[in-house]
Amino acid sequence: MNAVHGRYIHIDVATGESTYHSLPDEVHAGYLGGIGLGTWLLYQWCPAGTDPLSPQAPLTFASSPFIGTGLTTASKLAVLARSPQTGFIGDSLTSSYLAITLKRAGVDAVVVTGKRDEWSTLVIDNAHVSIVPARDLLGMTPDETSGELRGRLGNGFRVAAIGIAGENLVRYAAISNDGRLAGRTGLGTVMGSKKLKAIAVRGSGRLPATSDPAALAEAARALSRRSLGAETSKYRELGTAANLAFFNRMSFLPSVNFRQNRMDGLESLHGEALHATHRTDKNACAACTIGCEHHYALRDTNGDTGKTVRLEYESLYALGPLCGVTDPDRVLLASRRCDDLALDSISTGATIAWAMECRESGIDLGYPEEQLPAFGDGASLVRTIERIAGREGIGELLAEGSRRAAELVGQGSDRWALHVKGLELPGYDPRKLPTLALGLAVATRGACHNRSSAYEVDLSDQLAPDAAIDARARAAIHAEDQAAVLDSLNLCKFLRHCFDDLPGESARLFTLATGHQHDADSLLRAGARINLLKRQFNIEHGWVPGDDWLPVRVLESNQQDSMLNPVWLRSAIDAYYQARGLRPDGTLQDPDLFALQPDGFPAVRP
Repeated sequence: MNAVHGRYIHIDVATGESTYHSLPDEVHAGYLGGIGLGTWLLYQWCPAGTDPLSPQAPLTFASSPFIGTGLTTASKLAVLARSPQTGFIGDSLTSSYLAITLKRAGVDAVVVTGKRDEWSTLVIDNAHVSIVPARDLLGMTPDETSGELRGRLGNGFRVAAIGIAGENLVRYAAISNDGRLAGRTGLGTVMGSKKLKAIAVRGSGRLPATSDPAALAEAARALSRRSLGAETSKYRELGTAANLAFFNRMSFLPSVNFRQNRMDGLESLHGEALHATHRTDKNACAACTIGCEHHYALRDTNGDTGKTVRLEYESLYALGPLCGVTDPDRVLLASRRCDDLALDSISTGATIAWAMECRESGIDLGYPEEQLPAFGDGASLVRTIERIAGREGIGELLAEGSRRAAELVGQGSDRWALHVKGLELPGYDPRKLPTLALGLAVATRGACHNRSSAYEVDLSDQLAPDAAIDARARAAIHAEDQAAVLDSLNLCKFLRHCFDDLPGESARLFTLATGHQHDADSLLRAGARINLLKRQFNIEHGWVPGDDWLPVRVLESNQQDSMLNPVWLRSAIDAYYQARGLRPDGTLQDPDLFALQPDGFPAVRP
């Protein structure tokens, strides 16, 4: 197959040994690349019972056939592991130059196992693998680590690093490269458990040839032109921060730990306001024509004046209205702290919001009152973020995430932990978005809007509020499978409305790149195959039917406009299982075949 190397490298960091393994064309055709390829590799290397933080646990990085082809936004790297936060599949995407550099190093993916005795940096310099000491890098931010390593190792290296949170094994620590984070599910925690402060990659080799270079180049130029149209204007002009005002106006905005779905006094946090008062510039990921990354100035008395922060809607939501904080300077500072410490900002804000509600309700968390954050108190929000990363004081409890923290505290506090499978909810209130609600409940990595664009069905009124449940289930499945395709081709979801026929046009691009004949139907079947393999992975790692559910607060809401209740959700999940071809308990009909391996290609674990 063209556009891929057809091999990956396994590195045991305990011994420093590295081994190349072949990747047959059937795997690339059936799992596409990115999240799909990473899921296949994770399934091979992480058998049932593997502790997420054990030396045997794999940490996987995977690229796609589109990387380096000139297709706009195709610069994402998939990172996967068994999540130490959820216990299930942990997958995330990070953009920028690392994916291209890794592909130039001659591999389609990297699987890392083992654990160092001392803190180290894994160095992949084309075909040469080495491990160098990194104890003196501890305490540095990812950006500082990257700068230091580039100075030591030489030109051309790209660096993925963890921050203090990963060093201290905070359950939702992230991995950062070029200022972009593989943020959710605790992948930085897995990297920290291996005592890897950083992974540095230099690749100077030739990219694999594509099947039809001329036709692919023309298609890439056409897609770039479309990427600058009205469909992406919001991202170019204001970024995702523009969502805040719209969601608040429509009462979709989770606020004060989901006690409300809108909040007064947020005018200074609206994307338009931040653009006028704090925006400094914008940036784009590698190979991207959209440039959605907007930067905002920090204005604080703690020595941060003059610095900037990259801000997305999810960070704005989780560190702002979810915690009742309306001061833009405190929210921006909190977001910058999450980036510097390499923390998932959604889980950080949601876990702190849980602690805020515990304090307000008189729950004994076992720590002095001066350490307890309070709704609306931006200063306590920032202090708590720093405590979490260092596991200091109450940070020791909150570093476990809201689900584990509630289990440890008890006293009925689990009612205020807003998560699915241990992953905290994103900034969309499911009480008025029923297709999204179903998508969140069944999502394999936990409460996630990025692995399913089901919210679009609700926001665009594709289905009437009283639509049949089976129609809602089919829509959620289509959204999951389409998201799996985009995440595996490593195309940005901000491009999705630039296509007239997303599956069909993406299939043509895949064919032009690789030479493999995909069409719209077979590409969506690949998306289904990827999602089913994720589910099978979860089943083997302890998933039970009760894990596909939503938090009590959103199901027992006193909001008059809520569309959710337990009876409806049970019926919707049952309809989803049936439409997915699953058993009534959510398991696969044929776990021996998985309905996953393309053309009978066997699953062979090393």
